[in-house]
Amino acid sequence: MTVNEAERAKQLFLDYLRIERQYSLETQKAYEGDIAEFLTFLSGTQATKSIVLSNITSFDVRVFLSELYEKGDGSRTIARKVSSLRSFYRFLINNEMVAENPFVGIVLKKPGQHLPRYFYQKELTKMFDVVMTDQSALGLRNHLLLEMLYGTGARVSEIANMTLQNVDSHARVVTITGKGNKTRIVPFGRYAADALAKYLKTGRPVLASKQADTSNKLFLNQRGAPVTTAGIEYILKQIGKKSGLTQEVTAHMFRHTFATDLLNNQADLRTVQQLLGHSSLSTTQIYTHVTTDALQKSYRNFFPRASE
Repeated sequence: MTVNEAERAKQLFLDYLRIERQYSLETQKAYEGDIAEFLTFLSGTQATKSIVLSNITSFDVRVFLSELYEKGDGSRTIARKVSSLRSFYRFLINNEMVAENPFVGIVLKKPGQHLPRYFYQKELTKMFDVVMTDQSALGLRNHLLLEMLYGTGARVSEIANMTLQNVDSHARVVTITGKGNKTRIVPFGRYAADALAKYLKTGRPVLASKQADTSNKLFLNQRGAPVTTAGIEYILKQIGKKSGLTQEVTAHMFRHTFATDLLNNQADLRTVQQLLGHSSLSTTQIYTHVTTDALQKSYRNFFPRASE
């Protein structure tokens, strides 16, 4: 669909609003302005100036929204534009011009709504540096704890209940039992795999030797007993203090960071939902916010005029 074809699609939609829906002239102009702004944005991001409306993804929409926030549009104005464009795409779907609506999964921040707190990369680096300098049994455990929290997005209760049998070192996956006893399989990376190998070889055996009745839980405390959720939160707070972080560190912040980083790297919402173990996509949609820095970086990479 070229620019002209996109313009024709817009005109068909406006005719629909005027003839079939009989919207007022003022409402028609509002829709026209919102769609025109979006098409202008899309034409600016394509070196060939072609617009393929059927290829637009939720990531493109989030970049567009970032630009709106950046230029100072208010929350109500942005909400109206999203509503207009969502209706536009619904019309295109009904007329078999596109297959999917990229605005369906977009949830805007409501006034007074607090977005999840997550870590910036520098903060993560500081915490990992702290735990990696400690090669004691507890240090190896703490390193694996951070790797599993950040690398799997597991809840603190899921981490505390994780057993040796849940972890497949060869396949690099962990079976997590979440809310409602629902299980999901989540992969983990090389860093977590290396930390796991060290902990199982020289860390956990030392801790397990302090308890006659050895547990099959993956994470043990200094007495050799399973680590509790409260114990994990305490460990994280101490790591945060040693790292010099001003904000209080919680296990859930690693889960938020896991989801945010996935979306920042263009993972689709359904994948994030499955990895987090959310039963409803609406729960996952809170993570559709993307940090301005990450969006601006992506924007500059593919917008030919941004770096001029």
